[in-house]
Amino acid sequence: MRYMTAGESHGPEEVAIIEGIPAGLTITTNDINEQLARRQHGYGRGQRQVIETDTVTIMSGVRHQVTLGSPIALNVHNDDHNHWSKIMDPNIPATVENSMRKVMRPRPGHADLVGGMKYRHQHDLRNVLERSSARETVMRVAVGAVAKKLLAALDIDVHGFVTNIGPASSDLTQLTQYKTLAELRAVTESLPTRALTAADDEAMREVIDQTKRNRDTVGGTVQVMATGVPAGLGSYVSADEKLDAKIARAMVGINAFKGVEFGGGFANATKYGSELMDEIYWSAERGFYRGANHLGGFEGGMTTGEMIVVRGLVKPIPTLYQPMQSVDIDTHEDHRASTERSDTTAVTAAAVIAEAMVAIELAKAILDKFDTDSLSRLQEQVAAYREEIKHF
Repeated sequence: MRYMTAGESHGPEEVAIIEGIPAGLTITTNDINEQLARRQHGYGRGQRQVIETDTVTIMSGVRHQVTLGSPIALNVHNDDHNHWSKIMDPNIPATVENSMRKVMRPRPGHADLVGGMKYRHQHDLRNVLERSSARETVMRVAVGAVAKKLLAALDIDVHGFVTNIGPASSDLTQLTQYKTLAELRAVTESLPTRALTAADDEAMREVIDQTKRNRDTVGGTVQVMATGVPAGLGSYVSADEKLDAKIARAMVGINAFKGVEFGGGFANATKYGSELMDEIYWSAERGFYRGANHLGGFEGGMTTGEMIVVRGLVKPIPTLYQPMQSVDIDTHEDHRASTERSDTTAVTAAAVIAEAMVAIELAKAILDKFDTDSLSRLQEQVAAYREEIKHF
């Protein structure tokens, strides 16, 4: 499985093409639109979420709501393009009139300046920010929705939620009360910040509200969990085949993500081996299993069969309504950075995007290991493999 996205933040369309999804998977626009709506909703999002109503059009690869095995093309229209059509028009040369909204003062923490240097966009940094904008993640969530449908057909569930926003943090020991991700999902998706409890949600909303009053932005951490993943996905034989490394790369590839950890994460560095290693047990019902999951479902770059647990650190958004020190790229004079429409925080959306990226990497790993032509054959092979490793 592989995919590619295209589109600019204020361009007419966002598009994605997915190759390698087996034939026979039922997928509807509603399946994808539900995930797009989750990305848009969440406390702390900005005005664009009011303007845009993200809905997908399936352009190819699906007939009568069932995949054909051919490339799937997805399209999401940018409603906000109506206000930018002349500025973003690809078919006419630049003029004074259609170049009015130039960006000349790069924002600290954004791709503006370095992107301008790299691609020689010396006369307008909008050429950088239009693609580096997190608007592109709408298509990664769309691709993730397809991946999640595939995983669900194999009894694999994936869910992301928020563990902290700024100083407001959840107690992760509360997770032990949930027997399934479906139970956890029902709670976190009912709260505006996707927090673990109503009390956590209230504390996080207070942080966001105060940050907005301060004309500032705030970051946080999201956690993604996956259940039903069979042991042995990924490989130890080459560094670039390690599945946890692929997931880490996919997470850091999300806009504003600056760190990733699995299981106990960085706190594991303070422990001794006798405290940390997940001891091995066996039963006739389960086969081999671990007594704990400090390593987040991975050993040697491979899944262990335990729940996958991965967290991502999301930095504050670099677009501030009290702009920071910058320099005009034309005059080289000191100025305050440019201001674009922005969110107070995107952590609530980041949980959905991270969930999508983990789902994509798990789907890729499954499709790397088994036959990818037909869903029914894939299901048969995965079921047989589960039985094989259960009786190892």
